[in-house]
Amino acid sequence: MSAPPDGPAAGGEDALVLPPGLVLHLVRHGRPLVDPSREPATWGLDPEHTDGVRALRASGALPLGARWVSSQEPKARETAALLTGSPVVADADLGEQARPAGWLDDYAVRIHRSLVVQHAPAAPGWETAESTRERVVAAVRRHVEEARREGDIDLVLVGHGTAWTLLVAALTGKPVDLYAWERLQLPDTCALTREGLVRRWGTWRG
Repeated sequence: MSAPPDGPAAGGEDALVLPPGLVLHLVRHGRPLVDPSREPATWGLDPEHTDGVRALRASGALPLGARWVSSQEPKARETAALLTGSPVVADADLGEQARPAGWLDDYAVRIHRSLVVQHAPAAPGWETAESTRERVVAAVRRHVEEARREGDIDLVLVGHGTAWTLLVAALTGKPVDLYAWERLQLPDTCALTREGLVRRWGTWRG
């Protein structure tokens, strides 16, 4: 299931092309400790549900010797710390679509609306998907260029589901894949090269 966005998520000025030879690994954080009284950007990992992150590390899906960058949000930084002993750079611009504290029973419907109608907030106080996409694509472009200059062949970015869904559309030149967003796990990973997706979300579990 996919739907074309109303903005240029699949191309246009913010299109992003990976350099030859670079593999970009996207990681969605592990299960957070949900607290509706606080903004989601402040949530950390649920300490009782880190087995999934440890399983991802043990799976061998993520490369050794890669350049690592994380969203600055606690759940992403904590996920990265469990996945690697390598240095991890934190970048606030890789954060998830900003949303206020509170609980919405129709959360998934709101996300769908946001991903399809990208210029408008899907709920009061939500960052638009258009803004999220532009911010994340610009940040990834910086980190890709640094990796290229340093000769790195693997770049691992640890972040968030909606942000990565928008980024994959920008990287592949395809419409936002709502079905892929629905199936995202906590944690999850995919990998892309200049040619497109080389490992899809969820397949790291075998």
